[in-house]
Amino acid sequence: MSYPAIDFLFLNEEDMIKAGVKDMPACIEAMEEVIKCLNSGDYVMGGENHNSHGSQVSFPKTSPFPHMPLDVGDDRRFMAMPAYIGGPFDLMGMKWYGSNMANREKGLPRSILTVMLNDKDTGAPLALMSANLLSAYRTGAIPGVGAKYLVNKGAKVCGICGPGVMGKTSLAAIMAACPDIDTIKVKGRGKASLEKFIAYVKDEYPMLKAVEAADSIEELVRDTDVISFSNSGGTDPAFYPFVKKQWIKPGAVLIGVSAFDMDTEELASCSLVVDNIKLYQAWAEEFPYPSFGINNIIGSKFTDMAHDGVISMDEITDLGDIIFCKKPGRVSEDQIFVYSVGGMPVEDVAWGKVCYENAKKMGLGTKLHLWDSPDMC
Repeated sequence: MSYPAIDFLFLNEEDMIKAGVKDMPACIEAMEEVIKCLNSGDYVMGGENHNSHGSQVSFPKTSPFPHMPLDVGDDRRFMAMPAYIGGPFDLMGMKWYGSNMANREKGLPRSILTVMLNDKDTGAPLALMSANLLSAYRTGAIPGVGAKYLVNKGAKVCGICGPGVMGKTSLAAIMAACPDIDTIKVKGRGKASLEKFIAYVKDEYPMLKAVEAADSIEELVRDTDVISFSNSGGTDPAFYPFVKKQWIKPGAVLIGVSAFDMDTEELASCSLVVDNIKLYQAWAEEFPYPSFGINNIIGSKFTDMAHDGVISMDEITDLGDIIFCKKPGRVSEDQIFVYSVGGMPVEDVAWGKVCYENAKKMGLGTKLHLWDSPDMC
């Protein structure tokens, strides 16, 4: 870039698709590099602890101001998620979004996302991009990295709880990481969404032997090698999918992309893995104990268990420690893993960087002009 003039690139959703945002194997590869950066400390996120998920604006239940948005529906918020990620990415950026479950009544996704990439030295914008697909694919790819390192070789059966966007991208990642999968089981709440998901899976993966609807969590979990909990969550664990250890196949991997729960003692008997231990430590600082429920990610239950003395913090394994061989991963075929996926803006910036570089090579996007020179300097 030649300063002081600044131009940057706008990439709409069509541009992002052409730039490879839906290339799951490449996304898994990028997310593995992210996990390595996280483990080595080559990143910075928000907050004084440098590990904050982001800054959230939540609305009041009531307000004397007639135009003030109100918290009268599920997931009504705005959130800014800034991050620097080093390694092969070496870039600053931020994901910004507003979320409202009522969007679906207007034909819109629950959340509408954008990512801004910035030069790490000057702060100059490099790209503004549509990020719904970017976020969905990086969310799925982190389970894919876990599946690569934790799932038994030759795994055949995959379970998906929640037939939505996260279910689709989690499945794509597991299929990429576990090439012997031949059977998919899915648990959903609505018949229409379940039938739509099953039709999608059959069309997308015609090589599968079976795609089955599970009537219960027990049916989903029994005899299943790897299960992704990609369902919508809330703040009350009483409504989370609940798993009993007696249902879990020896050697299975349970991936918590969203909310699910287990009995504390049974969970403590499993091998517990997280995508970035410092994120969960930050959540434990930010959310009053008990964190789990306020935050619906199962890894917050891990830190609550450590707080209660049920386990030690050393019994929570960072996935990066497994990748770098600092700690053992799977040591037996019967070992059961529970892998927690928190979701972090470093992932958005990293996958955004890959798509941005692809877009530049392909001549995609619309160039936007900030200024020839700043009016005040």
